[in-house]
Amino acid sequence: MSDSTFQWAVIGPGAIAHRFADAVARLDGCRLHAVCGRDAHRAQQFADRWSAAGEPAVLAHTDPAVLLADPAIDGVYVATPHGQHYEPVLAALRAGKAVLCEKSLVPNQEMGRRLVEAARTHRSFLMEAVWTRFLPAYQELAAWLRDGRLGALHGLQSSFCFPAPYDPDSRIFSPALAGGALLDVGIYNLTATRWVLQHALGKVPPLVDLQVRAKLAPTGVDARLAVALDFGDGLVSQFHCAVDTFAPNTMQVLGAAGAIVLPETFWEATRLQWLPARGTAETIERPFEINGFENEIREAMRCARAGEIESPVVPHAETLAVLGWMDRIRALAGVRYPFDDDFPPPR
Repeated sequence: MSDSTFQWAVIGPGAIAHRFADAVARLDGCRLHAVCGRDAHRAQQFADRWSAAGEPAVLAHTDPAVLLADPAIDGVYVATPHGQHYEPVLAALRAGKAVLCEKSLVPNQEMGRRLVEAARTHRSFLMEAVWTRFLPAYQELAAWLRDGRLGALHGLQSSFCFPAPYDPDSRIFSPALAGGALLDVGIYNLTATRWVLQHALGKVPPLVDLQVRAKLAPTGVDARLAVALDFGDGLVSQFHCAVDTFAPNTMQVLGAAGAIVLPETFWEATRLQWLPARGTAETIERPFEINGFENEIREAMRCARAGEIESPVVPHAETLAVLGWMDRIRALAGVRYPFDDDFPPPR
């Protein structure tokens, strides 16, 4: 792949895809080439919105196969609901396109394993779009953890909750669309936990215990979860995630020498607070350059141009590890998806 303009395509022209397209439009070295959606009118509206003056119009498609046959496309951003990720991601990898797929990558770990195998077989780049890990605030958090500012790491507490109107057919509440709080927002609590452990301890210790309390929606998906991940020696990460509840949505990293707080919407943090056990508190600001998506897009393009199939920031093993945790949490919560029967874990 050359260093010429990187041509992106979008599959799934929903709200999150507009944020992606906005970042692409304001980044150097790339542009949006095409979009694919089930509804022709909606796809065309998206294409018209992001067609730039003086450049070729963004193409609108309703057939992913037609989009993926276009040799001009270098990378595909998949932004459909979780339950509809597997097929377009697999098709894009087989077509030799780089893939940046919204989280959660897929509903269960076995589906994730098969996509990773496809990426390796076809030498196609694949990354779950865990944009949080690329934010300036999280780079600062990592530096604070590595320099031992906390002293011994003792625990984490976080919440990601919002009250959504109940609609059994929506992506939030439908089992067929892999709905529920965990895959929609709880993934942020899990990936942030792993980020902290990796930078504070140099690794993620194995779980010695997992406690889950769940409130299920009438459709059977998880409306609310309280989870405790126990890593032994008193180190526990506790979190709430919910689609029927309001919460402050902060993250606190607790240590012997103080605490690091990411206040409000920790997954898109632009501010960190250091609260020492002794001494003066400190607050620093680390704003987005564009809208927060810019660095994950840059990383996907860097890797694809270098012929790499995964990113060191969100490697395949990390995505599969989080999916494994989510499989265990769902099992304890009593949540099953239709896909689980077709993609059981290997014996």
